Amino acid sequence: MQMQFTRREFTRLAALGAASLAGSKLALAAGAGEMQTFVYKKAGNLEIKADVYNAPKKGRRPTVIWIHGGALIVGNRAGVMGKFHERLLAADFSVVSIDYRLAPETKLPTILEDVEDACRWVGEQGPKLFGVDAERIAISGGSAGGYLTLASGFLLKSPPKALVSFWGYGDIAGAWLSRPDPFYAAQPAVPKDEAYAAVGNEPLAGAEGKHNRGRFYLYCRQHGLWPREVAGKDPDREPAAFDAFCPLRNVTSAYPPTLLVHGDNDTDVPYEQSVLMDRELARHEVEHEFITVERGGHGLAGVPPEIAEQTYDRALEFLRKRLG
Repeated sequence: MQMQFTRREFTRLAALGAASLAGSKLALAAGAGEMQTFVYKKAGNLEIKADVYNAPKKGRRPTVIWIHGGALIVGNRAGVMGKFHERLLAADFSVVSIDYRLAPETKLPTILEDVEDACRWVGEQGPKLFGVDAERIAISGGSAGGYLTLASGFLLKSPPKALVSFWGYGDIAGAWLSRPDPFYAAQPAVPKDEAYAAVGNEPLAGAEGKHNRGRFYLYCRQHGLWPREVAGKDPDREPAAFDAFCPLRNVTSAYPPTLLVHGDNDTDVPYEQSVLMDRELARHEVEHEFITVERGGHGLAGVPPEIAEQTYDRALEFLRKRLG
C-alpha cells in the first residue's frame, strides 16, 4: 500500500525528519558524555559545521561520519538517526554529523567537495581535537546522505574502512529522477513560483527553519528536474557529465566494504537503486551486504519497531567487524 502525504508529512520526509529522528540530538548529547560543534570549513563568510558526539570512553575511537539526507536540498547535521547512533555511542564509537552546502544554490560538484573536505578534516584534525582513530573511520548516511556515502567510496583519496548506506542511491541521472515521478505527480501540483520562492541565491549549509524548501524538492520530482537543478547538468543532453557523480558508474575492486539497507516499499528512493548497487558491487567482487527490509517505506516508514531495531543491530555489527 502506498502512502499519501500532506504538505507537513512530505516536508518531514524530505528532511528525513521521521519520528525516530525527533529529539535525537538531545538524546545523543545526554547519553554521549559530550557533544561539540566545530567549523570544519569556511566558504566566504559561510561557516560549515560538524557536530561531534563522543562516547565517555577515553582514547582513540572508531568513528562514523554521518551525512544527513534531504534530497541535497533540505536538512542539516541535526538529522541523525537516534536508535542507530545511540548504538554506535554505546559501542564506544564517535559520531561526526556534518553539514554541507545545499542545492540548488550550490551545485553538486561543490557539495561533493564539502563532503570530501569534511572527511579529510575528520581524518587530519579529529585525532587531536576529539580522539578519532584515523585508521578506523567509516561513513554512513540516509537517502541523499546515503548517496553521498556511496559517492565517498570512489571520491576520497583515503578510502574509509566501511560504508553504510541507508535507502541511498547510486544513479542520479536515471528516469526515476530525470522524469516526472508517478508517485509525486499524483500529489497536488506545486506552482512554479511557489517552488522557486522557497529557495534563494545565497549559499547555505544547514537549512534550519527553512522547511518550505521541501516544496522545491516536490516540484522537481513532479517535473523530473532534480538532476538539472542539483547537478546543473541536463542528463539528456550531457549524459557523460554524470559519470563523475554516479556511484553506480564508479565501482571498482578497490571500493570499500559496503552495507546497503533499503525498504522494498520505498516511494521516494526506489528499492531498485540498492538492487543495482548490490549487483555492481558483486560484479567487482567488493565485500558487501544488502539488507532488504520487507514492506519498509522511506526511512523504514511503516516497519514494526522490532524490525527497525534488528536492522540497526545488523548495521552496528557490520561496522564492528570492519572497525573493531
